Amino acid sequence: MYQTRYLPNTRIDVADALRGIAVAGIILYHSVEHFDIFTKEPIVYTLPCDDLVGKVLAWLLSGKMYGIFAMLFGLSFFIMNDNQQQKGKCFSGRFAWRMCLLFVFGLVNVAFYDGDILMLYAVYGLLLIPISYLPSKAVWCIIGLLAIQPVELFCLLTGTTIDHTRLFDIYNQTIALHENGTFWENVVNNVRYGFELNLRFNVFSGRLTQLLCLFILGMQLGRQRLFYKEGNLLQIWHIILAVSIFLILALSIVDFGALTPWLTPIYNLFILLIIVSAVVSAWYAFKSVRQVLKHLCFYGRMSLTNYLLQSIIGSFIFCGYGLACYRLVGITYAVLIGLGMVICQYIFCRWWFRNHPRGPLEGLWRKLTWIQF
Repeated sequence: MYQTRYLPNTRIDVADALRGIAVAGIILYHSVEHFDIFTKEPIVYTLPCDDLVGKVLAWLLSGKMYGIFAMLFGLSFFIMNDNQQQKGKCFSGRFAWRMCLLFVFGLVNVAFYDGDILMLYAVYGLLLIPISYLPSKAVWCIIGLLAIQPVELFCLLTGTTIDHTRLFDIYNQTIALHENGTFWENVVNNVRYGFELNLRFNVFSGRLTQLLCLFILGMQLGRQRLFYKEGNLLQIWHIILAVSIFLILALSIVDFGALTPWLTPIYNLFILLIIVSAVVSAWYAFKSVRQVLKHLCFYGRMSLTNYLLQSIIGSFIFCGYGLACYRLVGITYAVLIGLGMVICQYIFCRWWFRNHPRGPLEGLWRKLTWIQF
């Protein structure tokens, strides 16, 4: 059974910067996808570079930003759990309540944007409770098992296929409403089918086990204190970076073929590890990089607020009940809109933190977490 080492868990600025990168990346890629509206209508304003921009951002952001967010979620769980252990208290019940609150935030979020991740994160987060009691060796074994995409590997070895008809039916219905439905029709449909849609998409895309893997990995990296500048921290991240780059280069020259459903999520995982290890290494190695990335710390400290705001604003910009930009702008212009959203949110974050220690929803979540019943 894991026991706290009674080491201080100070705030990790590089984790805030990574969280800021993740949320900004999520907004940019949501904009690429026109907030889940893949219309068959001709788009009015396009550019010749749209296809290239879409491919580059898909390679860099799709699936990776959600994964970084999940990893940092696990890290935050470790810090809160370890702090309570150091006080001789059990955090399990309180964390379960915290996940219930997150599910409610997700329910609000999904009303605006059908691609909500908060409800799924709340469910995945509950699994961290029993796993947190296991010793590190057992936890590493679980991480390894989940990292090899066991569901996809089982299907590949046994010839099993998963029927995704229900996913496509819900998705087509949802897109049609995004294009032509009223705001309230979208709200009802999103609340009714949003959780199922995202769960089925996680199965379809290979994220079902990978996100749980990253939750647990974040917790384990917290145990190993790899986000603090202690011991041989930089050497470990350099090894992770070098190995990940080598594996990406090796996989890039392989024709996945029938192995695509299995290898693609693993390929994406290594890209994620490149991003995280490069940011952490550069943060501690170069003061100039640290000064630049510190601007993203403000953004990352308000990640929940920014994530929910992007759903409200982005859906209004792209959906038919709002400005209907899904049929007006191509990928490049959409990315510029997303970048504008990020800049506006950053300005709001800087203004807010002048007088408040936490973001609006972050402060509310914390107060409700520790409410005395």
